[in-house]
Amino acid sequence: MKVSRALVSVSNKEGVVEFARGLAALGIEILSTGGTAKTLAEAGVPVTKVSAATGFPEILGGRVKTLHPKIHGGILGRPGLDSDRAEMEREGITAIGVVAVNLYPFEATIAKAGVTRDEAIEQIDIGGPAMVRASAKNHAWVSIVVDPADYGAVLEELRGGAVSEATRKRLAGKAFAHTAAYDTAIASYLARVDGAADPKAMPDRAFIGLTKVQDLRYGENPHQRAALYRTGPAKAGTLVSAKQLQGKELSFNNLLDLEAALRIARDLSDPGAVVIKHNNPCGVAHHVSSLADAYRNARATDPDSAFGGVVGLNRPVDAETAAEIASTFIEAVIAPAFSREAREALAKKTNLRLLELPFDAAVEAAFDLKPVSGGVLLQDADHGTLAHCTPKVVTEREPTDLEWKALRFAWVIVKHVKSNAIVYANPSQTVGIGAGQMSRVDSSRIAVSKARLPLAGTVMASDAFFPFRDGVDAAAQAGAVAVIQPGGSMRDEEVIAAANEHGMAMVFTGMRHFKH
Repeated sequence: MKVSRALVSVSNKEGVVEFARGLAALGIEILSTGGTAKTLAEAGVPVTKVSAATGFPEILGGRVKTLHPKIHGGILGRPGLDSDRAEMEREGITAIGVVAVNLYPFEATIAKAGVTRDEAIEQIDIGGPAMVRASAKNHAWVSIVVDPADYGAVLEELRGGAVSEATRKRLAGKAFAHTAAYDTAIASYLARVDGAADPKAMPDRAFIGLTKVQDLRYGENPHQRAALYRTGPAKAGTLVSAKQLQGKELSFNNLLDLEAALRIARDLSDPGAVVIKHNNPCGVAHHVSSLADAYRNARATDPDSAFGGVVGLNRPVDAETAAEIASTFIEAVIAPAFSREAREALAKKTNLRLLELPFDAAVEAAFDLKPVSGGVLLQDADHGTLAHCTPKVVTEREPTDLEWKALRFAWVIVKHVKSNAIVYANPSQTVGIGAGQMSRVDSSRIAVSKARLPLAGTVMASDAFFPFRDGVDAAAQAGAVAVIQPGGSMRDEEVIAAANEHGMAMVFTGMRHFKH
């Protein structure tokens, strides 16, 4: 059916003038409102204000513009049905065959620093979603366009006579996804700002809107489909907003490891480096002044595992650090910036993926999700540090100042290691890491076996309590002189006695860091 009238009212005005000009060239009357009508008129596109078509002015400061029977009747009417057509003619309603509407920038508004609740509420669109949903419901007769990327295809089909059924169905699905994501953003914001009746309770309904950023070649394995999605608008400081400077396309596993590297690198205060392999750190180090030394020391923890790993750095990469990275095979590097000399040195590694992500706008996830059959597990993200607990020395011997420094560093790292997790460290670098074992003593023994550096004088961190003294005995045998762990075992007294027997210092944090 030939389109005689279109409604164009958009928040995102990208490409709207060209689209409207194309509609006008086909003899289609264009209805519009507010800023869009002004934009089109200034561009010389003939436009009729909605208020002129309805005979009713915009009211309440623009809150009511399109909520009128002549608009929604034009969108929801079915001109091919005799009953609808007769009723529309009787009421003076003209069919609207194309609706181009996208919504108030709610997500962009709440992403701004310092935005108030009232400012956010004013960006909740009412008339827009109503028109989008009405158009999508009536897609047998109406083409709903919410994405400027679709303007060209719609115009092309209109020039051929009509928009195809297949395109109208596709656009309708996209429209409902658009309003669903919009409502999800609003619901999530209000839940976050206003909170639940019980501040300790998790929300009754959790809303997560996902927008695809890119398709990936495959998932963890080649037979699995995969894509990268973002939650809400792109936010500075998040992995999905990182800029890839060079290298091959990022893989699913690359992205998992880059996120792990990013989280640890951000937790280091001095110039620091981490090497990730299969989502676990195989080496972490920080250095008072030299990023290159930090990277060398991180790699030295487990150079075999570091081969083919992913590197995270928390300072701009200089030429010396770049030369060290280029000296072995690394899959990807993420850092706040890369100097010109560093870029030149790493450009020779054409497959090496370089990601630039400024750290000054760090965004921490509020929740952690894990899928289960039929649903998901949702929990607060683990942002716990020693600042959130009260460390308590439980042994006869207090840690020395140097041991305290090493214990704090080891506790930062063990949070990011898969359970059961054991980390041996000195004040500036990890020395041995044991991860993902079914028993804690096995993790301790693996950490010892992986160590390439002397273990004498190191400290040990454990992500959870020791159920038996054997883990402490293994640490002492390896040469560790102090232990930091949550405590809370039925055999704490036995474990403390073991530490005292070995002359070790032991600190209880009261905070567990399981990472399954």
